[in-house]
Amino acid sequence: MTARLKVNINQIDASFIQRLKEQFGDSTLEISIAPAASVEPMTEDQFWGIIDLLNWEEAQNEAILKDALNYLVTLPIAAIYRFQDMLCEKLYQLDGQRFAEQIGYGDTDEYFSVDEFLYARACVLANGKATYEAVLSGEMEFPRDLTFEPLLFLASNAYEEKTNKEFIHVPTKSYETFSNEAAWSPN
Repeated sequence: MTARLKVNINQIDASFIQRLKEQFGDSTLEISIAPAASVEPMTEDQFWGIIDLLNWEEAQNEAILKDALNYLVTLPIAAIYRFQDMLCEKLYQLDGQRFAEQIGYGDTDEYFSVDEFLYARACVLANGKATYEAVLSGEMEFPRDLTFEPLLFLASNAYEEKTNKEFIHVPTKSYETFSNEAAWSPN
């Protein structure tokens, strides 16, 4: 028999967990989280507004990210997680053979680095909404030989600065190269 509990997250403490263990023993626990009505998801405009805070007049990565990091730190922790989810979703959308081919994937004499492709996708996002949408739609070629790996760590750095704890998060989509299997399928 499956038991279904609906509990406010603020009511979960060590004694609640202990009671579950006593009542259900070695059962499997599945957790599904429904956001409260008061928790609004990050909008596209808010996401791109944070990306627009990257200061390309600076030379060092830390300085480029500083304004965006400082802003993220001021937001609720849930917003930092939502920012990371949106970042991962957009990187996932750029994870595909048609984009990889534009930067050399499939060339028999050229090595293809899955990490460099991830960092190149991050660079597309770091250059803003217009660039992202143009590359995604095919209006613009994927930029070659440009990467921006530090964007991948913006949310985790903000979380760690805000909480002094390690950022542990499983995003809704994986940004790792080849995760978007449908976009790597042969035509």
